[in-house]
Amino acid sequence: MERVTGIGGVFFKSRDPTTLLDWYRSHLGVGPAPDFTGAVFRWGDDKSAHGIGSTTWAIFPSDTTYLGPPKSAFTINYRVDDLGRMLAPLREAGVEVDGRVEDSEFGRFGWATDLEGNRLELWQPAPGL
Repeated sequence: MERVTGIGGVFFKSRDPTTLLDWYRSHLGVGPAPDFTGAVFRWGDDKSAHGIGSTTWAIFPSDTTYLGPPKSAFTINYRVDDLGRMLAPLREAGVEVDGRVEDSEFGRFGWATDLEGNRLELWQPAPGL
C-alpha cells in the first residue's frame, strides 16, 4: 500500500496575510519567502530516509478557493513517493478525488477530500525538494 511520507506543507487562510506573516516574523522568527506569503523550512540530510526536503508554510487570502470549499480554513499537503499509486486506491475506495493532477517545477500535485469534507493535497516532490 502506498503511504504518505511526511508533511509537505500547511496552508491556511487569513483576512490579512501580509500582516499575519509580519506577526509570525516578529514573534516567532519565521523568515518570509521572497515569492509568496509564507516560508519554506528545509530539513534532512543525505543520510535520512528521504534525503533533503522541505515543508512549506503558507498564508492564503480568506477568499481563496485553493483550500477547498469556503468553510475550509486550512489544507495540509502530504508528501508521497508516487502520486498515481496514491490516488488510484483512493478512487477505488470511493474517496472524493479531484479529477485533475497538476505537474509543475515543484513536482506533481493531486487533491482529495477526507471523510469530514477537508480538502487535502498530495504532493510527489520534484527531485531535491
